[in-house]
Amino acid sequence: MSSATTNPRLHSIRRQHHRLVNRVFAAAYTAVILALFYYHALTLLQSTTFKSFCITFTSFVSDIILAYMWSTTQSFRMNPVTRQEYPENLEKFLDRKDFPAMDIFICTADPYKEPPINVVNTALSVMAYDYPTEKLSVYVSDDGGSELTLFAFMEAAEFARIWLPFCKENNIIERCPDAYFSSNYAQNPKILEIKKKYDSMKARVESVVEKGKVRDEYISDETQHQVLSQYWTKDFTRQNHPSVIQVLLDANDDKDVTGNSMPNLVYVSREKSKATPHHFKAGALNALLRVSSIMTNAPIVLTLDCDMYSNDPSTLRRVLCYISDKSIRPNLGYIQIPQLYHGLNKTDIYASEHKRLYQINPPGMDGLDGPSYVGTGCFFRRLAFFGGPSSPVEPEFPEIGPNYIVNKPITDQEILDQAHQVSGCNYENRTSWGSKIGFLYGSLSEDLYTGYRLQCQGWKSIFCDPNRPAFLGDVPISLHDVLNQNKRWAVGLLEVGFSKYSPLTFGIQTMGILMGQAYAHYTFWPIWSVPITVYAFLPSLTLLNGIPIFPKVSDPWFLAYIFLFLGAYVQDCLDFILAKGTFQRWWSDQRFWLIRGLSSYLFGSIEFITKRLNISTHGFNVTSKVMDDDQSKRYDQGIFEFGVESPMFVPLAMAAILNLMAFFYGGMVQIFKERNLDGFFVQVFIAGFGVLNCLPIYEAMFLRSDKGRMPTRITFISTLLVGGLCIVASFVHKV
Repeated sequence: MSSATTNPRLHSIRRQHHRLVNRVFAAAYTAVILALFYYHALTLLQSTTFKSFCITFTSFVSDIILAYMWSTTQSFRMNPVTRQEYPENLEKFLDRKDFPAMDIFICTADPYKEPPINVVNTALSVMAYDYPTEKLSVYVSDDGGSELTLFAFMEAAEFARIWLPFCKENNIIERCPDAYFSSNYAQNPKILEIKKKYDSMKARVESVVEKGKVRDEYISDETQHQVLSQYWTKDFTRQNHPSVIQVLLDANDDKDVTGNSMPNLVYVSREKSKATPHHFKAGALNALLRVSSIMTNAPIVLTLDCDMYSNDPSTLRRVLCYISDKSIRPNLGYIQIPQLYHGLNKTDIYASEHKRLYQINPPGMDGLDGPSYVGTGCFFRRLAFFGGPSSPVEPEFPEIGPNYIVNKPITDQEILDQAHQVSGCNYENRTSWGSKIGFLYGSLSEDLYTGYRLQCQGWKSIFCDPNRPAFLGDVPISLHDVLNQNKRWAVGLLEVGFSKYSPLTFGIQTMGILMGQAYAHYTFWPIWSVPITVYAFLPSLTLLNGIPIFPKVSDPWFLAYIFLFLGAYVQDCLDFILAKGTFQRWWSDQRFWLIRGLSSYLFGSIEFITKRLNISTHGFNVTSKVMDDDQSKRYDQGIFEFGVESPMFVPLAMAAILNLMAFFYGGMVQIFKERNLDGFFVQVFIAGFGVLNCLPIYEAMFLRSDKGRMPTRITFISTLLVGGLCIVASFVHKV
């Protein structure tokens, strides 16, 4: 249905006005970059010593990487679009009884890092969608194989019988119980009674997690005991256990307190064996894809992180505004909703909002072939997991194909037997799962890789960004957790970037240069570490040794550096603020970009290289969602949380110490003693800019005494290394 001619409309689209300004600026910026390359080449040819040649060459390589990464960002700025949905018109086009069925996947992997009560809240929020309940099925993947998670969902299934009708009868918007009871809710006797039951459920779940076992006093009947006893066998461990599939709610049989049907709720813990690769989250999602195919086989699949609860009960209706319109993008494979967070502190010190990834860049990709898949809040057509629109791939047997019609109840023994079979750890052997079917293996960033390959096959996507956030998630509040998460992403992105499906080659061939460049921007994120590391150390080391490496202020080439720096930073700031950001959060974002470059991107690149050399690495680690009270308080105050002795803190501390020395000692020498600010202005500025961005690190090293301060050992080691670096630099300078 054309958004311009059909009235009433299901959706509309408009091009963003600043795209023309972006194109003009990109042309001017490119011209100055080429001029800078000419300057570098000229300087290289005029180098009279090996030392000056090495310094210039290093700067040149860094600037080439910066220029290339800037060029990839232009893909997002060429044709950004904004969409609007009109769910109030949906039933004028599609009868409610014809709404397609939805299968919702929620993945969790560790009850201690991802508290089961949080996972339960996510499940309850989507079970309460404003949607025909008989068409909803929620599948929970417990990759930790934990009785604690299963017990939590047994409790949740009972609480859902009163929570779902309460939400729908009272038109509650916040249908996540924890979010609702943390808000300004009306405190009448009925609501207080529901809150009492929620608090009781929460206390039972948290008590069980604290004890680490479901004890007899928490088991209400023999059926529960029989189900939970599977986990108590001697050989049952997290990495070695049979599949556990438990139907907790059946839409055909289970009713809420008002007599209406409940959604299906199915717990799945796939079979695991230490001898068989399990492919982390991608493997868990593929197991859910097969189990759900056997049980319900809904044509639409929603993937959700376990901490990403629904914040808007009308979200499914918004998505149907696109799915029900066959003319919008005939090869529509998925609809991506931005990943947003609650609980961010005022300045978002760790840049956890990821505004470019989730809000600024997707409209630009939507103006091309559609946004990337970001791992959560994404609605897929099940058909998209089985080959391209013009090259479908048939599964091993028809019961798990996208067009199979399930005609038996989910509790039928034959259905359950098949579900156990397809969730077995050896099921995927000699099949196309993970290579041509389902979520793809080969990268720790399985989300981006899967979405990228789907688009290479010919599937398109749409970015749906409603005014009210559709989903809200938790953020890690420890710097160590944030950097570890970013390091894992860095490894996964490089695995895609340097694979045979690299966006630079395969991507550009199949999708065109703009989409290929857009994906290259993501997959080569970690190479930011090269220029960031160079500019964090080289200008300061040369400043301390009195070696000018940039044009003088009086030199016309100085203007090129000023234009490139200010142009990139001002454009970036404007993009951020136009996307409803604040200057304070933008400053945190650019600072954390520098921090990532010296830590997670750098260590992620090293880990990727060691993996390529077949050297053992740590693999996948679940990011902790547990909130420590002291950490939470410091986070709310905008104080960085170091606390642990992480190797990733060493380059950060080294850069902070070196830039401080260069700015106050080297800068003062050149300004007041040598009176040569003209020749060293850029180096003094870079050192000062580094000092300004390192203020939280200085505070953690020298001014704080709390548990989140920089460990003394890290400060000591970093100081020694900086001293050694300065000695080596001085020796090289004198040679």
